[in-house]
Parts: sequence; structure tokens; C-alpha cells
Amino acid sequence: MKSAEPKSLELVRVCCRALEEKKAGDLRVLDVRGVSSITDYLVIATATSEPHVRALRVELEKAVDSAKTHIVGFETAHESGWAVMDAFDVMVHIFTPERRARYGLEKLWRDGNEVPLKALFAVRKAPAKKAAKARKKAPAKKGKKRK
Repeated sequence: MKSAEPKSLELVRVCCRALEEKKAGDLRVLDVRGVSSITDYLVIATATSEPHVRALRVELEKAVDSAKTHIVGFETAHESGWAVMDAFDVMVHIFTPERRARYGLEKLWRDGNEVPLKALFAVRKAPAKKAAKARKKAPAKKGKKRK
């Protein structure tokens, strides 16, 4: 199932970007492929308040829809301090600080591997030597002379 892995990770990136743009706190990604039969990745985020939970949920739903990914379910109980989105390979949990501390998903899924956000968002760059060679081979641009 290697072909599904990049798609799952790309969905994780989409979710994390959407959450970061709306100022979600303490964003964590857990790779639970080896310990869960229901999902590959868990994304956990903290909202500052109940209205922030709702705003993050709306932004997340828009981002996942725009990525043309099917949402299996979205559960949000009124004033619960917790929203969860199930997109099959990726589950996203948004908590208020109190609910996050109470449920402790990071502890529950401690056998999963944390995916560093820097690695998740790292943009692959061409090695410096290859980039320099490409610049040397490119023809010089001709422009008008200044007076």
C-alpha cells in the first residue's frame, strides 16, 4: 500500500496548513499506521475557545473539500470543546485546552511515531551544485542598455 502513503501525508499537510492559518495551537501529528487499524495519521490541535473550535472545523472542512478528499464523518457536540474529522487515512482532533488535557490522546497513542512538522513542511531543494550548474547552462538574458 505504498501508493496510499503519499496521499495520506499530503492530506496531513493540507489539514495542518489549514489549522495553522487559523492559529491552532500545539499542533501534533502522530503516525499510527503500525498501531491502529482505523487510520494512518492523527492530527491533534488546540483551539483557544469554543468559537475557535468551530472556526478551525470550518476551515478544515473547506481545505479537505478543496483537496477533493471525502470526509467520512465530522463530529462536533455543541459546547463540548472537541471536534473530530474522519477522512479515513487521517483523523483530526481539535480540542480546547481543558479537553485536550482531559483526553490525552498523545498519551493514549504514545506507541505511534510523532511526525515533526518541520519535516512535514520541508520543501525539497535541489543540491547547491546542481542549482549552480543549471544557472551556468542557462543563456544570459539580453536586455536594453540603460542610458
